This record gives sequence, structure tokens and C-alpha cells, in this order.
Amino acid sequence: MFETIRQSLKTGVVTINYPKTPPKISSRARGKPEIDWANWKDARPATNVCPTGAISFEDANGQRVARLDLSKCIFCGLCADVDKAIRMTNVCECAARRRDDLMTSASYTLKPEGTHERMISPSSAANELSPAQSELFEVLGQQIKNRSAKFFGRSLHIREVDAGSCNGCEVEINGLNSPIYDIEHFGIHFVASPRHADMLLVTGPVTRNMELALKKTYDAMPEPRLVVAVGACGCSGGIFGQNYATCGSVDSVIPVDVYIPGCPPNPHALLHGILLAIGRIQPE
Repeated sequence: MFETIRQSLKTGVVTINYPKTPPKISSRARGKPEIDWANWKDARPATNVCPTGAISFEDANGQRVARLDLSKCIFCGLCADVDKAIRMTNVCECAARRRDDLMTSASYTLKPEGTHERMISPSSAANELSPAQSELFEVLGQQIKNRSAKFFGRSLHIREVDAGSCNGCEVEINGLNSPIYDIEHFGIHFVASPRHADMLLVTGPVTRNMELALKKTYDAMPEPRLVVAVGACGCSGGIFGQNYATCGSVDSVIPVDVYIPGCPPNPHALLHGILLAIGRIQPE
């Protein structure tokens, strides 16, 4: 026992001071792709190799609208391999309260051979808000934040549900309880029963066999309740999509409050999404 205490004192505090300090992400870690929209010459090569349709385009009347949907992106890097206008970053804090906020797009005029001639409109969120709408959402957001602080200010209890994942997200979620991330120092705890839970953390595409179980778990939770979709599979269906075996994204079965993209999202990304859901981090 004394040896354990000695080693602990020698090691010191290893728990990160997130979100007060920025996350220290390895430069070799793979995060979201970044597109140089202004100098993007052709969206077709990246679209052709993207396994989930995260990069897509539509042509009409000599113009092209190209899109990047992070809710579908698995951060595989294939797009960056075939297109110099795309590079992979180590940015992992990508969680959003609306799925539309994970999509960016830009418009281009086309040359006869189908490449981009010039950019008509710069890259922007798919659904931009007017000043009046922004002000309204800010007021509503503050009300939600105050309500969340009232109910979840002291602690938050999470029930995690694997609705059909490959267990990659579960490995990262387990890391939240390690001494490095120590999610409990935020007053956040994992519980076994949905009746004791404030938040539902759902991973994987929702399989047909888990659809009813997920609905029952959600219905068993007391209100107010939060739902966080984890990973590309939870956000959009990911590599599996919607088919005979899966319903696709979590929001096709139950309402979702926050989306955390990635395949899988690392513990920093998970922390960012969970804290965003309970209002301790404000969206940019």
C-alpha cells in the first residue's frame, strides 16, 4: 500500500484541465477533414472515393453545389489522398446541437470538362440564420441553459446504449473514466438503469433488433432528458446507412439533442459533446 501511495505522489496529477485549457491532441491524431473551398478544382475525385457520401455534389445549369457532411464522415482520409485541396486535421471538437450544423457547402461555376471555374458563394453552414432568428435562438438557448443548470448543475447521470456499434465508440467511452479524463470530476456518472439517468448516450446505427429496446429505454428516463448520438453511425448511420438490418441514425428513432461525429470520436470529442449538451460549453 505504501508503495502505491509513493508512486501516486511521484506521478502527481494527470487529469486534464479541460475545458478550461484547450485539449492537447497529438499531431498524428486524425480529426475532421478541411477543404480549401476557394481553391478546390474538382469535387468529383473526393466524392468518388468517399465511402459514406460525406462529400457530395449536385450539378444544375452549369453550376455545382459541393457539400461536406461531418455527420457522415468517418475521418478515413481517402479524400485527402486523392485531392490536394483537402487535408486531414487533428480537430476533434466537432459536436453540434443540430445535425444541419455539421454540414458546409459552396457553389461553383463549371468549365465544359466539369471542373470548377470559380467559386460563386463561399463555404457556409447549410442553414444560416437571419439576425432576428439568431437573436431568438440565443434567447431560447439561454432559457435551455438555465433550465439545464437548474436540473443538472450538480451532477449528471448517463445511461449508455449500444444500439449496434462495432464497439469502437465504447472503447473511447471507457476512456472517459480513466484518470486522464476523469469524467466524474465534472459530476458526471454512468448508471445502469435508465430510470436513474439524465442523459442517453447512444452508439452505433440503430439495428432493427435494438429499435424497440432503444425506444423503451428512452421512455423509461425521467424528464428532463438529453440524448447524445455518438459517432458517424449514431449521427447518420455511417458506413452502414439504412437497410434491412438497421434503421440508420439515432434521430430516426428518438429525438437527439447533440451530435458527436467521428469514427470513433476520441474522449476529448466525447467530453466536448457531453458538456455542450448540458450547457457548460457554448457553441461557436
